[in-house]
Amino acid sequence: MKDAVLPLLEQVYGQPIGILQAIPQSGGSINHALRLDLENGESVFLKHHPNPPGDFFRKEAAGLRLLAGAAQGFRVPEPLALDTHHLLLEFIEEIPAGRPFYPAFARALARLHGTTQAHHGLDHDNYIGEIPQINTQEKDGLVFFRDHRLGYQQRLARESGKIPIALDRKIDRLRDRLIDHLGPVAEPPALLHGDLWSGNYFATTGQTPCIFDPAVYFGAREADLAMTELFGRLPQAFYDAYNEAYPLLPGYEERKPLYNLYHLLNHLNLFGGSYLASVASVVDAYTR
Repeated sequence: MKDAVLPLLEQVYGQPIGILQAIPQSGGSINHALRLDLENGESVFLKHHPNPPGDFFRKEAAGLRLLAGAAQGFRVPEPLALDTHHLLLEFIEEIPAGRPFYPAFARALARLHGTTQAHHGLDHDNYIGEIPQINTQEKDGLVFFRDHRLGYQQRLARESGKIPIALDRKIDRLRDRLIDHLGPVAEPPALLHGDLWSGNYFATTGQTPCIFDPAVYFGAREADLAMTELFGRLPQAFYDAYNEAYPLLPGYEERKPLYNLYHLLNHLNLFGGSYLASVASVVDAYTR
């Protein structure tokens, strides 16, 4: 791997740069992550994937740049260089999150969600984990979520045999009646991080929130908020500050599990049957 990374470092610095040490970093389950300490006294962050889709890191870099262009109050690591198997990023130091972090994170997220466009989706597809994320643009947010979020993940799970026939049919019924539960999407499509679980943000210097590993698109901002509650809720101070900056519409609590169903189906497709019961629980709650 070192021989492949050295040319990327030379792209960044305009001259050969040696690596003093490579320190493994904790994080997600898709890529290998390392902090590279360099001979010039700097550090960079390296993501490595042995067999990614061909445009995997290019799409991630595009998502980071899109967030950075719109994010006020966030740090977003700058993409430095990439090839098919590697992505070099600006290294940002993580510090323990203190009490100021959560309101700052909420206010920055509310400002990000203030960036809107006319259509749900994006002008290109990208990835959610290693799975393609279909961003075909739709004027109707209900159609977008029904077909390009739930429907696509359902089809992948069906084709790979990960969902029983009875559950597959229940998901069909849920999608057919989605308007009964989500209603018309009443807000303009917001710029979303798209995968906002606790492994994709941290506090850095000055308790500034840093966000990374995006799956960006324009969609219902409630989807980002829902994801922050899927695998462990943030402190209440975060939700209070978000609602003060950009109040959620009534009924969010009833819609939240549906937005998270997309991520549960994605995890089922990525990681297998341990997520089947969670998928079934959400679907059953809306199809009784």
